[in-house]
Amino acid sequence: MTAPPVPAPSSAPDVPDTSRAAVVRDALGVGVAVGLSGFAFGVTSAGAGLSLVQTCALSLLVFTGASQFALVGALGAGGGPFTAAAGAFFLGTRNAFYGLRLSQLLKLPRLVRPLAAQWVIDETSAIALAQRGRDAARLGFTVTGASLYALWNLTTFVGAVGASALGDPAAWGLDAAGPAVFLALLAPMVKGRTERTAAGLAVVLALLFLPLLPAGVPVLMSALAAPVALAFARRPRTSGQQAPDAHTAPDGPAARTPADRAAREEGTADDRHG
Repeated sequence: MTAPPVPAPSSAPDVPDTSRAAVVRDALGVGVAVGLSGFAFGVTSAGAGLSLVQTCALSLLVFTGASQFALVGALGAGGGPFTAAAGAFFLGTRNAFYGLRLSQLLKLPRLVRPLAAQWVIDETSAIALAQRGRDAARLGFTVTGASLYALWNLTTFVGAVGASALGDPAAWGLDAAGPAVFLALLAPMVKGRTERTAAGLAVVLALLFLPLLPAGVPVLMSALAAPVALAFARRPRTSGQQAPDAHTAPDGPAARTPADRAAREEGTADDRHG
């Protein structure tokens, strides 16, 4: 009798074909949906006075939508270049924290990491972190980054070129497109009580400092809302709670230990005989 043949080790990836199709579908959906917003950036940037070359260079080299909108928005409002760059830099620092997490998850080759760093943004991080397994995370990151980068730069160019034909972006309401897109990206992240508190306080601070400080600075001051909201969230809640005295047994799992049960029964028996 001959032994059955031993199957050769499979070199297939750990992501099934159906899962790969789902990852690609989700990644392309995000890439196309957000990539079309580059048109709004191109129009907004041209309306703020930036040239076609400057606008396209921002999308090619910076490639982080919120920071780009913050930069051209501050410049369009009359802010200085250093103030505008400071606001854009502040918003872009979140990508560094994304990179720390993605570097552990993706574990890309060293030669690829500098190029992949250009694609570390909100959308690519969200798609990659939502996957199970390294291969799926790499696939989602790559498809989202490639589709979004290509479409964002293409629509930026079209928007900047078409801005001159459209005339004043404010007449079409396109001056509000940048903030609207940014709020649309930010709104799904505001879920918990602390996040809502920080967002509401940030709006109040921005409106408070808007008539007092140069353009671009109020958005920096609104960042003070985050530590304030975290401080209130971590504060112990003592209002409405009665401090336990010596005769009150603690509640919860600790009260169900044998020693606590014996102490409680002994105290009850003393009360009855007393």
